[in-house]
Amino acid sequence: MLRVNQTLRTRQRGAAIRRTALRLLDWFDRHARDLPWRRTRDPYAIWVSEIMLQQTQVKTVIPYWTRWMRRLPTLRHLARARASTIHKLWEGLGYYTRVRNLQKAAKVILTRHGGRFPETFDDVLALPGVGRYTAGAICSIAFNQPTPVLDGNVIRVLTRVFGIAGDPRTRTVNARLWTLAEDLVIASRDNATRGRRDACSRLNQSLMELGALVCTPRQPDCGACPLAAHCFARRQGRIEDLPNLRPRPAATRRRFAAFVVHSNGRYLVRRRPEDVVNGHLWEFPNIELNGGSLETAARACLRVKTAAPRPLCTIRHSITRYRITLDAFTVEPEGPLRFTEGRWLTLPELKRLSFPSAHRRILEQLNGVREPRSP
Repeated sequence: MLRVNQTLRTRQRGAAIRRTALRLLDWFDRHARDLPWRRTRDPYAIWVSEIMLQQTQVKTVIPYWTRWMRRLPTLRHLARARASTIHKLWEGLGYYTRVRNLQKAAKVILTRHGGRFPETFDDVLALPGVGRYTAGAICSIAFNQPTPVLDGNVIRVLTRVFGIAGDPRTRTVNARLWTLAEDLVIASRDNATRGRRDACSRLNQSLMELGALVCTPRQPDCGACPLAAHCFARRQGRIEDLPNLRPRPAATRRRFAAFVVHSNGRYLVRRRPEDVVNGHLWEFPNIELNGGSLETAARACLRVKTAAPRPLCTIRHSITRYRITLDAFTVEPEGPLRFTEGRWLTLPELKRLSFPSAHRRILEQLNGVREPRSP
């Protein structure tokens, strides 16, 4: 009897998987957004889109992707581009390690794969900056392979539809979700395709799309969901409970001061070290404020006494778990600068450089700053 019950449950689960896959494919056929990277099967173009979309909204990525593909249309263009070029194209997307890994991976593909984008999951996964999700997305979307994907959108859909109550960050629950995602993409290929030649590609995209557009974190549109009739969370009134994520750690607040030093039509900027957040990008001299006067902070940062700093602007932004307030000031040194880390550049020269978003906003303020006369 136990074996009969297990067989019955297995069949029921298989039927639920096939039904879910078919409904997702039908829904995606009707409701998929017309995104530029969906008009191609070029693995390079799809890879660039997937890296850009990490922790970034689709509407933000579209102009970046379009500009990138126009400037660097092939792997060889990316591999041979200057670091300043790729950073400028990426400026504003944040998490700049992503773009440096893109170029590293392009060089690996040229040297190890003869310039041809690898087609096996293991080879794609071995590229710098590519994890399990990204490798699965590329292999399924570009090559229609039955490789699963599991990002935040997919986790939300699967936990709600199938009633998976554990924390998806734990090893056991995460493994269960990966298995479920794999079962769905295999079912799309084997049992629910209705003749679709790109079923694996469309199945994975449908899961991501459903989580982005319908099964949203708050106030999901269950009336528009193709899976609503069989959704565990909807039946049980537990939509707000799933996925069962642990609360994030409280944000840490930090305060910085940036100093805009200008003389004879030029401004002082410096380049961030390679091994820090926003490495390689340019910035105005700045220092974290931990008490003490602003004049003391300016002297510590610039290594020279200055006149009283004059407020320019205040910028609030976030980096990972930090909530940062950046106050920018214009300053006039009262002696020769011993600041050896930077360069003096004109506004047109500054505009050609890549800045973190907060410092780019400082730069945007400078057109309204009247430079003091030289003595």
